[in-house]
Amino acid sequence: MTPALRLPFVPEPVFRQMAAMLVTLALWQLAAMGLAGRYMLAGPVEVVQHILQNYGLLSRALWVTFQNAAWGFVAGNLAAIGLALIVALVPQTRMLVAALALVVFCLPLVATGPILRVLYGPGPGPQITLAALAVYYTTFIPLLVGLRAAPASWFDLIRLYGRGAWTVFVQVRVMASLPYLLAGLQIAAPAAFLGAMVGEFTGADRGIGVLALRAMRGLDVEATWAIALIAAAVSMLAYGAIGRITRTKADTQPEMLMAVKPEPSAQLVSARVFRIVMLVALTAALVIALWWALMEIFALNRFFAKRPDDVWRYLVTAPTAQANRAVLWAATSASLEYLIPGYLAGLALGVAGALALTLAPALGSGVLPVAIALRSVPIVTTAPLIVLALGRGAAGTITIVAVMTFFPALVACLQGLRQTPGQVLDVMRLYATNPVTRLWYAQIPAMLPAFFAAARLSVPAAILAITVAEWLATGRGLGALMALTASTSDYNLLWSAIVVVTLGACIGYGLVSMVERAVLVRVAPEQLRN
Repeated sequence: MTPALRLPFVPEPVFRQMAAMLVTLALWQLAAMGLAGRYMLAGPVEVVQHILQNYGLLSRALWVTFQNAAWGFVAGNLAAIGLALIVALVPQTRMLVAALALVVFCLPLVATGPILRVLYGPGPGPQITLAALAVYYTTFIPLLVGLRAAPASWFDLIRLYGRGAWTVFVQVRVMASLPYLLAGLQIAAPAAFLGAMVGEFTGADRGIGVLALRAMRGLDVEATWAIALIAAAVSMLAYGAIGRITRTKADTQPEMLMAVKPEPSAQLVSARVFRIVMLVALTAALVIALWWALMEIFALNRFFAKRPDDVWRYLVTAPTAQANRAVLWAATSASLEYLIPGYLAGLALGVAGALALTLAPALGSGVLPVAIALRSVPIVTTAPLIVLALGRGAAGTITIVAVMTFFPALVACLQGLRQTPGQVLDVMRLYATNPVTRLWYAQIPAMLPAFFAAARLSVPAAILAITVAEWLATGRGLGALMALTASTSDYNLLWSAIVVVTLGACIGYGLVSMVERAVLVRVAPEQLRN
């Protein structure tokens, strides 16, 4: 686009964004006209008409959901910062705190929503809690990465001036972690809105989620897309506001990170294996103890609040235990069939998008708004539409998982690419290296810690996507099983499914962590220190 083709008083980046938006709207309207009568897609004209006709109802519902999402966003991120501070100040607790936080984050929203509704009763409690649960881990993990991303020269300078551990923490670790914290907050903004909407699906009487559920059940395509557009707009505004703060805090390249590569001696490897085994055992014991204690302290009825021994009996010692396990295994196999390809596809697309935007920054004005919109539109509204367009088989379900996984990977990788030390890039430019060479030898290694953080975060996110898709659209797998058992009050099977989903998410997270450690020990050993 040449400067002569744009208005002289409009900055070129803004003009490119406006042009991309107009092209997107035009394509959207053409697609809606081509699919007219198929109850699949409403064009922007119909969507705007619906919003104007129902402005009062939509604005009241939006305000309710926005308040719940905002409270959940604040509560979840404060919890994440608190957990990260505990780990930073008491490094010995890092693995245990991270493991417990992971277990809580892996609890499926599809199943915990109905349970929270029973526990809280009427009111916004489930919505706020689910919004907090949806965001705290997306901030906690990037913040941990940032707290360990400080250059060694900074620590040496603080020690040279005779300052203590507190000064090191405040002046070095906190300052180094700010870009990662802001990246986590950007990812958390759309997730908070999703958590609040899922909470409204479980029996709330007000909110955007309630209207979305009614629209989907009534095949009201205009209402469904209007709600999706409103939710996307709110999430994009929050994302953009945090992004503006991020750009003001990241206007210079970070310093070079220098760290000694750990020696992989046999003693260290065996000690690490022993620590991992002990950590798994301790975490399992603490989770079971907390689970049991909370049920007893609040005197919850065993009919819906199952204890660990109830689940053990249902899956192991009951006469029908083998049949119960068979039901769970069939549902788990159906979910894994589409979960793994969707997860890998989402990560690959996120990395490819970040690399493309680095090599061709001009693409950002067109690609980033689409990417943000894809992630901002709540999966609870898009899942049925994607399945309707692509079918209930592999294509539709894998696409849903990939969309949910793509955005965190894209944001994290873009942030990681910006962490390439400025000295390295200056030397490579001095020797006239081409952009691809700089990308391969400097920027991608700097990106890897953030990428693996996103890969770990995306394990529970992918599980959330597959269970929501199965719950609302496909009618198969663990998501459909949990929704069915909640509606039929088969709480033994529901709690057993929660255990299976949580355990599976933890196993997937652990596998990604193993690959991460094998890679980072070569390219970012500072990430492996306490």
